[in-house]
Amino acid sequence: AVLVPPTPDEALTGIHTAYYLVHLMSGSQNFEQEERQAAINFAAASKRAGVQRIIYLGGLGDDADPKLSPHLRSRHEVGQILRESGVETIEFRAGMVIGAGSLSYQLMKSLTDRLPVMICPLWLTTPTQPIAVDDVLAYRVAAKDLPKGESRVFEIGSPDVVTYGDLIREYAHQRGLRRWLIFVPVLTPYLSGLWLAVVTPATYEVGRHLIEGLKNPTIVRDRSALDAFPIRPVGVNEAIQQAIANTT
Repeated sequence: AVLVPPTPDEALTGIHTAYYLVHLMSGSQNFEQEERQAAINFAAASKRAGVQRIIYLGGLGDDADPKLSPHLRSRHEVGQILRESGVETIEFRAGMVIGAGSLSYQLMKSLTDRLPVMICPLWLTTPTQPIAVDDVLAYRVAAKDLPKGESRVFEIGSPDVVTYGDLIREYAHQRGLRRWLIFVPVLTPYLSGLWLAVVTPATYEVGRHLIEGLKNPTIVRDRSALDAFPIRPVGVNEAIQQAIANTT
């Protein structure tokens, strides 16, 4: 017997709420085009199958920023494609997710674990509002119970606005590591990507795209998630403490 996998329409038949968590950056050099096509395919299949709600996890960043990175721009485009499908879409936009399964957190962790002295580009001073993985999961679960209505975009993050350098220092402090950060004015995404590929599990392409995104501030500008949900995300220190306990 030959097992034939179900078509997308068949897989979605009878589904009320579908979670879309597809990010293709780690597996493709042409990730923008592939993410766009994947979103179009999923949105069309969801519409045909009668799905009532799509819940999507994207990325923070200001749409009006002309220097928004391809990585973040693609995340926002996917959300727009899903919303324009006609299926109600709840889009969460988050910065770095602190915890297991987050590539950004894993890169930060690997750098801090392996390098006593770091030559740091200025993007480590970019403001960001990360969020614990458990809080992201709580938002995604709660979204399925929202009253039916129009598509919405929620920006989510911890109550703390920090820099990526702050995250490295706090992680090192909690691990009992002594680390020195030396900032330099110029370290291009190309060189930074090569640097990450040498000292972390990331490939050059993944590192470069992530770094391009780290140059953009990723902070919560719309706090409507706090009104729509009873969830109160933990602070950065507690998020890192939880991540260390669950990943080491």
